[in-house]
Amino acid sequence: MKKVSAVLSRKGKNIASVNPDTTVVEALKFMAESNIGSVIVLENGAYLGIMTERDYSRKVILKGKNSSETKVAEIMSDDLPRVSPNDTIEHCMQLMTDQHIRYMPVFENNQIVGIISMSDVVKETILAQKETIDHLQNYIQQ
Repeated sequence: MKKVSAVLSRKGKNIASVNPDTTVVEALKFMAESNIGSVIVLENGAYLGIMTERDYSRKVILKGKNSSETKVAEIMSDDLPRVSPNDTIEHCMQLMTDQHIRYMPVFENNQIVGIISMSDVVKETILAQKETIDHLQNYIQQ
């Protein structure tokens, strides 16, 4: 089974992040410009949490808060399970399914090294299945 490290190497090393004092609207603009659904919240390089589109919809819109005044620190998720580059995609899929989450931080030696999304997990699963099919087709044709 493929590992988280395969996803991170495909996505690259760039970590999209904001600081906890960033307003929600600023974070949303950054996410829109970057075409991403979440950002990591860092303070002086230390991981604090993740702000997602779901955090925005449930903790700002539904509660009638103002996006221009609310800080990312007020709505970020800071209790997500952590995975490592050596964890399997299957393990990530199980955690995401069981806990109804779409994003998880990836840590190596207590340092944030990336984020993995449900979309990443699905893509990696499809790629693995395609590789299996290709191997089987090559075996049959021999």
